[in-house]
Amino acid sequence: MKILRLALAQMNSTVGDLRGNSRKISEYIRKAKRCQADLVAFPELVVTGYPPEDLVLKRQFIADNISEVERLSSAIQDITAIIGFVDESRGKNIHNAAAIVSDRKIIDSYHKIILPNYGVFDEHRYFIAGKRLPLYDFDGIKVGVTVCEDIWHRNGPLHTLSRSNADIIININASPYERGKPQKREEMLRQWAAEKHFVIAYLNAVGGQDELVFDGFSMVYDHTGNMIARGKQFEEDLLVVDIDIGAARKDRKVKKDISASVDKKSTKPVQTISLPMRLQKSGRRTVRPRVSPFLSSTEEIYRALMLGTADYVRKNDFPGVVIGLSGGIDSSLVAVLSVDAIGKERVNGLFMPSQYTSKESREDAFALAQNLGISVKELPIDGIFDGYFKVLKKEFREYPPDATEENLQARIRGNLLMAFSNKFGWLVLATGNKSEMSVGYATLYGDMAGGFAVIKDVSKTLVYDLCAWRNSQGEYRVIPNRVLRKEPTAELKHDQRDTDTLPPYPELDPILKAYIEDEMSFEDIRKIGFQDECTQKVIRMIDQSEYKRRQAPPGIKISGRAFGRDRRFPITNKYRSF
Repeated sequence: MKILRLALAQMNSTVGDLRGNSRKISEYIRKAKRCQADLVAFPELVVTGYPPEDLVLKRQFIADNISEVERLSSAIQDITAIIGFVDESRGKNIHNAAAIVSDRKIIDSYHKIILPNYGVFDEHRYFIAGKRLPLYDFDGIKVGVTVCEDIWHRNGPLHTLSRSNADIIININASPYERGKPQKREEMLRQWAAEKHFVIAYLNAVGGQDELVFDGFSMVYDHTGNMIARGKQFEEDLLVVDIDIGAARKDRKVKKDISASVDKKSTKPVQTISLPMRLQKSGRRTVRPRVSPFLSSTEEIYRALMLGTADYVRKNDFPGVVIGLSGGIDSSLVAVLSVDAIGKERVNGLFMPSQYTSKESREDAFALAQNLGISVKELPIDGIFDGYFKVLKKEFREYPPDATEENLQARIRGNLLMAFSNKFGWLVLATGNKSEMSVGYATLYGDMAGGFAVIKDVSKTLVYDLCAWRNSQGEYRVIPNRVLRKEPTAELKHDQRDTDTLPPYPELDPILKAYIEDEMSFEDIRKIGFQDECTQKVIRMIDQSEYKRRQAPPGIKISGRAFGRDRRFPITNKYRSF
């Protein structure tokens, strides 16, 4: 009976921190050895952090990352490790690679074969695809190693490895989170394991990197497609599992017609490489498999936003954050998320009322701050606004008040927030949501000012859902009830409501999702029942606001189509779909 004890190190790397990442790798190797694991795997590009982007165009960075792997390997013994890094081959080509380390040396390097080039991925810019597909013999166990995208294609490396009777596939990933993606991964892995009749161990990175959040949730499926282990979501974890290779071999069915469906262009020659390690066969108690629970959809998104915020602050060494508290729902959500992410001691609020700010908004902003235990300072802006108005009065005397005067207030608040950022080193968290960013209902250099936009990819209706969920946690409601009930308003003029300019959010958000995330045309959208005039207005506002979004701070991606790396439209653009 062959039992392989596998440890999946679900680790949070920091891009560019080669030595720091190496120290964490060494710590996880020690933990895996204490668990008497035979083999420990680490995420895709764990040494460099993911994605390293144009750092990999620096020759010194490549050399330093290779040196780090070599230094690590010299200390790895009594266990075999799979470590993601950037490899270099002849001709100075670089590869997204996995080092196979055993007995104090690098035995081999697998080069990722299928390079993604869509959405947030642009690996063709950096890497050369691998041309060989090794199969590693670990004490008689046939182990296939693949990297991320390699596993998503039916006729890719998995097909070739299944024809070579691989016992287990270890797939290392840095797969960014988006809403609904964990379920898609699970269904794919279940299907592949059952169809190919081998064990699949899927290891994912965890942590925040600029706009991206990696959710972990590593999984192991047996050869029948049953999940036998699942790691934690949005947390570092060491998932240890015993895999009965003998049972998998006994039940494996080799399909005679398997070659009929293969795309021969996608198959690679398999080379078998022996590893020096042997299975530990005595003195081990069986590991009880652990399957961490699924989170609800709303909690999952909340946790993604928390982790993205925490890591952006931590990895960029900000001592704290500052938020403009308005008494509205968006700034309330950002404040609560920030406290949950980095602690109340590091969160600071500014309440900046004008003549249009209601008494209720002040009460709600200070009630929120009290509930959270955060510091809040009140800085009235009427005097500053009057000063601006006096300077501009002569030039504007023949023109009636309009959005110009409204936006001046937002820009004054942005200046005050940035002043506190400069003085105390705090990161300004912008509070605009995706609905506002989509249609340009946000002031450039005003409420868009900031270093990080926590809810940039969160629609207004989802903001309400997240606030309601957060209020349901704990003994009391953190966000005042009135914040969730009152009609949305920017409070930049008397009796202002968002609906003065926009359709109600329950009508607006489905149009935004259809046009932005689902990439539907005007004709497609009208077919599903939206009014022509409203849809045309919304599409026009989206297209005309690209110049604003291009200047917005980075924000956390939680949808399949976020602004930024996901969606790259020209600013100067005369195309209209209606």
